[in-house]
Amino acid sequence: MRVCIVGMGAVGGLFAGLLGSRLKPGQIHLSALARGDTLAAVRQHGLMFQHGDEHRAVPLRAADNAAALGLQDLVIVAVKGPALATVAPAVQALCDPATQVLVAMNGVPWWFFDGLPGPCAGLRLRSVDPGGQLQQLLPTAQVIGGVVHASCQAPAPGQVLHVQGNGLVIGRPAGGADAGLRAIAQLLGEAGFAVTVSERIQREVWFKLWGNLTFNPISALTGATGDRILDDPLVRAFCSAVMVEAQAVGAAFGIAIDQSPEDRHAVTRKLGAFKTSMLQDVQAGRPLEIDALVAAVREIAQHLGIATPNIDALLGLVRLMARERGLYPTALSA
Repeated sequence: MRVCIVGMGAVGGLFAGLLGSRLKPGQIHLSALARGDTLAAVRQHGLMFQHGDEHRAVPLRAADNAAALGLQDLVIVAVKGPALATVAPAVQALCDPATQVLVAMNGVPWWFFDGLPGPCAGLRLRSVDPGGQLQQLLPTAQVIGGVVHASCQAPAPGQVLHVQGNGLVIGRPAGGADAGLRAIAQLLGEAGFAVTVSERIQREVWFKLWGNLTFNPISALTGATGDRILDDPLVRAFCSAVMVEAQAVGAAFGIAIDQSPEDRHAVTRKLGAFKTSMLQDVQAGRPLEIDALVAAVREIAQHLGIATPNIDALLGLVRLMARERGLYPTALSA
């Protein structure tokens, strides 16, 4: 199988590290679309992959243009939301009609309401795909949704540290488990992921978002780690208020969350003093993925006619902070 990773940060590097080190020789042809210092490092040394006491240089073919890599059987997209529109034409260039595109990204994706019945069926989200470019370049019929439950870091270009966790949930936007999906699940399982095939991948996407919706922007605004956010009773209460609004939105379009915010907080608090990905992006001066995590939830609520004053406030604050630091487009939006 010809497999290409698009986005060689922490998550993309985790896929590359496991696929490139755990499978039998010759089982796949592994490549990566990368650029800049990451491309240079991978070309020179391979991907430096660390898992526990294991340190390994994983060889893979890397290039900064799709033409050099050729058509693929599986493309794994693991970029941050702000970069997706830029890389989408390259992803398309890696694909023929039989290519599968596994999207391993946080937040609400452009394909979220394709195949999901209910009052939002077929809804196009301007916040994540303003001009419909993603829908045009990456047809939903070729998409596999992915939710990663793992902690990993990219301490330097071309280096990935797998901290803990290996959970991966995958599924078709329209549901079902065809032969192609099962083959990819088997491949990823052999590489070391604990793979679950979901009949309704949107549920997994929404449940993960339910936690990221609060912690990512609040950490970006305050610079605080997860433990300090939850240990402040006023901030904890605000997180709960945002989550209750998001619960109401999800229930209205058909994905109910039975867990209470306090139950989720208890699980998150056990993680200790962790830095969210958005806080790390602020500190590194990288664009923030606000739209897929927060703006999309507000847009869905507006479509459904549900008031979300706490989500609105959170979006306004984190968006303004990001604009003042040059980490989000300056054009005003609703």
